[in-house]
Amino acid sequence: MSSFLLDTHTFIWLTENNPRLPDRLRDTIDDADLVYLSIVSLWEIAIKIKLGKLSLQQEYETIGPAIEASDILILPIAFADTVQIRHLPLHHGDPFDRILIAQGINHSLPIISTDLKFDDYPVQRIWD
Repeated sequence: MSSFLLDTHTFIWLTENNPRLPDRLRDTIDDADLVYLSIVSLWEIAIKIKLGKLSLQQEYETIGPAIEASDILILPIAFADTVQIRHLPLHHGDPFDRILIAQGINHSLPIISTDLKFDDYPVQRIWD
């Protein structure tokens, strides 16, 4: 059974049909048994839109219904994820990515991401 956690940029590129997401990975996501998006990614998107650091092709408010209509599952942040963060070395300073790393470790989920810093942790990163 194949299960994956999407990094925030991967989710955006997937939903916006951005060519930066390779067709091979798009197919991997489409063929997966389970695809997760962390609630932290939605939090990150909302914050970055508010700060003017991110713009989307669609309105933010359309993401929720689009996710509900898709096969993507929202992964909540659990207390165990916050415990895991306390034990992670500080190779990666981004708090959103550190949550994703903790969730990937705790749920044994490979993360589909371009972020090479993920490779410094005991989590599988898929991109190449």
